[in-house]
Amino acid sequence: MEPRNVKTIDDAKNIVLERDLKHIKVGVFDIDGVMRGKYMSRQKFFSSLDKGFGFCDVVLGWDVKDQLYDNVKFTGWHTGYPDASVRIVPSSCRALPHENNGLFFLAEFTGEAETICPRALLRRVLDQAKGLGYDVFAGFEYEFFVFNETPHSIREKGFKDLEPVDPGDFGYSVVRNSVNAEIYQSILDLGEVMDFPIEGLHEETGPGVLEAAIAVDTGMEAADKASLFKTFTKIEMQRQGKLATFMAKWSPDYPGQSGHIHLSLRDTNGCGVFFDKDHPQKCSDVMLSFLAGVQKQLPNLLALVAPTINSYRRLIPGFWAPTEASVGFDNRTCAIRVVPGEENSHRMEFRIGAADANPYLVLSAVIASGLWGIENKAVLGAMVEGNAYEQEFPESMQLPATLWDAAQKLKASGMAREHFGDAFVEHFAASREWEEREYRKHISQWELERYFEII
Repeated sequence: MEPRNVKTIDDAKNIVLERDLKHIKVGVFDIDGVMRGKYMSRQKFFSSLDKGFGFCDVVLGWDVKDQLYDNVKFTGWHTGYPDASVRIVPSSCRALPHENNGLFFLAEFTGEAETICPRALLRRVLDQAKGLGYDVFAGFEYEFFVFNETPHSIREKGFKDLEPVDPGDFGYSVVRNSVNAEIYQSILDLGEVMDFPIEGLHEETGPGVLEAAIAVDTGMEAADKASLFKTFTKIEMQRQGKLATFMAKWSPDYPGQSGHIHLSLRDTNGCGVFFDKDHPQKCSDVMLSFLAGVQKQLPNLLALVAPTINSYRRLIPGFWAPTEASVGFDNRTCAIRVVPGEENSHRMEFRIGAADANPYLVLSAVIASGLWGIENKAVLGAMVEGNAYEQEFPESMQLPATLWDAAQKLKASGMAREHFGDAFVEHFAASREWEEREYRKHISQWELERYFEII
């Protein structure tokens, strides 16, 4: 049996027996989109398929540096960090190319932890779409830098003077992707083996920066594939003695790293509902309301889209990252771009997303806000023409300037609480407030150079 043919619990057990595996790898994504997991013995794995298993809920109660949140209700010292229940997703089965015919399975939290689990949140939002008669199709695009460095060397260098795999700017370079064919081919091969097929991979503008477009799929599959792509691309690069980063902006000298999403809706017959041949820009009323919803709710949901301190380093004019909730027709200076196409290819591109966002959460934000627009018959204003960076927009379209401000917007959003639930909104907003408070403890090199002697 092929791993991607596994659909049921029995299938999962059978493929493990066919391969005579003694241990199986299982992973779950945390709030920040970081995979946490472990190897399980065959006996434990089979039991977990049937009954679920316990996973310490600290993975929902700490940050990317394993520092414990001190401001969340769900878990903490006050609860004793108990186990949370987790279920294995049989249909997520994938081959592990470097692990002797080994297998990998995704899992997600259940029970009380399900209200906070990012993958479970997306599933609830997709169910809302289904309830309105829509299936979501999406494809993620990521920019990421690759360095001739290791986790050890970057620390030894203090994260300074890092060596990219290539120097200078050479976007879409055939020279670069031919000279570094081994890097490119290993990523392409990984996508085929682990089923996050890449339909485009090229050199971007900047030293050592690549861009990958993952093939479109249904909503949950698209988010799974994006999450696995980020995780296992980093693994693949480290196995080659290199290091990939998906930070939103690692250097002030180069544009930030995007995580764009292409998205459309189809009805139960598989027909695209964003397309209207009679509209001047081929946009249906459903699409226009969806776009209006995304536009109006983006300021309230930005914390899900730009979830780190570093995210806001990217959102500055002139660096290919939008700064307002703007919408334009085939206009890459806007936050939301209408991409012209035929019935099933006419779509929106959500361009404000960065590479550091959790795929499950940013996709949930886009879908839920668009559904809100459909349900409330939201009206889209005139689309932007020309350079959006040079135009003025009303205050309602301005985006929060900091992570703290974005967290406050999220907490105050009735739409977010309605679509995501109070438990998730409170927990995620608190985790972003923690991130901001941790940042404020830090004294930067800029501050030292600016104030130490002179002030």
